Amino acid sequence: MIEITADIEAIIKQAILSFVATVNEDGTPNLSPKASLTVRSGVLYFADIASPRTILNLKRNPAVEINAVDIFQRRGYRFKGRALILPPDDAEFLMIADWVRATNGPEYPVDHVVKIETTSITPLLSPAHVFADPPRSQDEIRSTYYQKYGVKPIGA
Repeated sequence: MIEITADIEAIIKQAILSFVATVNEDGTPNLSPKASLTVRSGVLYFADIASPRTILNLKRNPAVEINAVDIFQRRGYRFKGRALILPPDDAEFLMIADWVRATNGPEYPVDHVVKIETTSITPLLSPAHVFADPPRSQDEIRSTYYQKYGVKPIGA
């Protein structure tokens, strides 16, 4: 099993919105935003709250890619793997469904929970990390993008 490090888990939490790619029946890509991507005991999960196309695609072809990027750090991770749609009475399903409802409210439907068997994890870095000359620190990059988007960190 591929290890999900503390940094990977932190990026997922900070990114808030991640993107799940599946394959449509005609072979074209389907990209679906997910605010429910989470890590539990080193395993990736997401909830289907309003993504019937994603689930339909995964039932037919379990290949999946997920991108999680912290827009202020300008870095993230790409996860490739195989999706498993958990049955509603499964303990892992219930764990994720309970978390979604505790986080967002009891009115949020959790139609499915998807567990990802991760086959690869690769870093995603923006050109701000790769081409800056001289190289910039993570703090400099973060500060630049807070300013660019006109936001301040909580508590600042």
